Amino acid sequence: MTANIARVRGIFAAIALGLLVAGCGYNTIPTLEERAKAQWSEVQNQYQRRADLIPNLVSTVQGYAKQEKDVLTAVVEARAKATQVRVDASQLTDPEKLKQFQDAQNQLSGALGRLLAISENYPDLKSNQNFLALQSQLEGTENRIAVSRRDYIEAVREFNTSLRTFPTMLWAWTAFRSSQPMATFAATEGSQTPPQVKF
Repeated sequence: MTANIARVRGIFAAIALGLLVAGCGYNTIPTLEERAKAQWSEVQNQYQRRADLIPNLVSTVQGYAKQEKDVLTAVVEARAKATQVRVDASQLTDPEKLKQFQDAQNQLSGALGRLLAISENYPDLKSNQNFLALQSQLEGTENRIAVSRRDYIEAVREFNTSLRTFPTMLWAWTAFRSSQPMATFAATEGSQTPPQVKF
């Protein structure tokens, strides 16, 4: 009888210890997943801020540089494409969707760079207070985009790591089977190659 009681106590102790060890980390996966989704919302917020600045920037440049119609059209088209590509929180596990989003944003960045470069040809535009204010806001927004992307990448790294490390991986295999690793931003093609400078 005493041996049976000891055996039952041993089984209960093992179960309790197993639950205690596995229990630490139960909330980790959903907490990190929600944090990554919130960071993604901030990324989208900053890209939307940039998209909202573009019409005013284009109209200001248009007033001074009407002959630069191709560049202005490219910016407007790139903005339209970038705002059409949407990735909501449920699609963050699809690397192809995130790549489409990133490609559209990169195309817009390139068009904006060309737009700002043409201002060098128009001294009146370069000194226009409206243009200078918009250029400053755009620069600040680009910095915010970089920070929000960095924060999103870190949040995704923490979430993806939690799915593969002990003890949270026990919960990933059982209670949170639907939680899949999230995709993150990749470096733009050619960004690792330093620019060639020719004189």
